[in-house]
Amino acid sequence: MNIPEYNILLVEDDPNEVFLMQRAFQKANLKTPLFVVRDGQEAIDYLDRQGKFADTTRFPEPSLMLLDLKMPRKNGFEVLAWVRQQPGLRRLVVVVLTSSNQSADIDRAYDLGTNSYTVKPGDFEMMIDLVKTFDSYWGRLNHSPDLRPDTASVPLQLVS
Repeated sequence: MNIPEYNILLVEDDPNEVFLMQRAFQKANLKTPLFVVRDGQEAIDYLDRQGKFADTTRFPEPSLMLLDLKMPRKNGFEVLAWVRQQPGLRRLVVVVLTSSNQSADIDRAYDLGTNSYTVKPGDFEMMIDLVKTFDSYWGRLNHSPDLRPDTASVPLQLVS
């Protein structure tokens, strides 16, 4: 993704899937930093700057999170719900990237606030295409909001 300081957090517990994603980034010639955490609790720790993730130089704030759903400790739904409750993170772009194509999972992810829901492709060439699509859409075309809005701003008011 060609935006300066654009970082991606991959939340994935399967080492084979992590390897394939890293390899797809290489094959697609993307230089975007890809940071990896292995389960939902690590994702929360990363985003909340806990433990080893306190060093923002080594672990910068992501612009995009690719989130698997089926993980140990905390699953992707729990992570997504937590993110959307955090004032400083609720605008983080979250793309669910999972093997589940179950309509109940898709609906639940959107109900919890995902920006996109993508089923992992079964073919490596399709994974490369998916990564290129992420670069094209999320990195170049999409206009992302300020991730850390001024918390003293006027609260959102619903119009009836």
